[in-house]
Parts: sequence; C-alpha cells; structure tokens
Amino acid sequence: MGRSPFWCIRALIFSVLLIPFPCAAWTGEVVHVADGDTITVTRNGEKFRVRLYGIDTPEKTQYFGQNAKQFTSSQVMGKTVEVEEIDIDRYGRVVGLISVGDLVVNRHLVGIRLCLGL
Repeated sequence: MGRSPFWCIRALIFSVLLIPFPCAAWTGEVVHVADGDTITVTRNGEKFRVRLYGIDTPEKTQYFGQNAKQFTSSQVMGKTVEVEEIDIDRYGRVVGLISVGDLVVNRHLVGIRLCLGL
C-alpha cells in the first residue's frame, strides 16, 4: 500500500510552519552597540534594544568580546538599518534580522566567524 496522496501537501504545510517568518519590518538609526549581538535602534524618537537573531557573541568582559563589539559597531553604528522582527525575548528586546542596504548583518557575522575558524 502506498501513502495517501496528500502526504506531500501535509509535509509541505508542516515545513512552512517551521520557518520563522518576520512579524514586522521597520527602519531606524543605530545609536548604541552594547556588545556584538545587541544594539539600540531609534525609530520615531523611541529607542529599541535589538538582539541579532541567531547570533551569540562573547560578552564584553570575555575573550574577544571587545572585538565582537567593535566589529558590529563598524557595520551598523550611526547607520540606518532595517529590522525584521522575529520575536521578543524574555528581556523585552526585539530579536531580529538587521540589514544595512543589501547586507544582512546577522549572516555577515556568521560568515566572518566561519572564515576565522572560530
């Protein structure tokens, strides 16, 4: 006996549900970089702390923490970014994808890490 003809449709629907769809996208200016994976973005005069989705860099006091902060700063500080919201974390921060033009900073950070062999 074969599978039901609808098994592939059900599998497709299930797999689509697992993709993290952004809830909203907005732009703002980066006014502060707390560390390599957390920035502050202003939009319409309101400040939002934003955690970079899928990124975990060392804290400022850990080895390479300052390097991570400096690199993220060089990519986003003072620039207009697009924030694609994925979630809100337990600390109330927006968790999202950060883009500067065509560059998705989250992906860029992962690429740098792989190139350095970290």
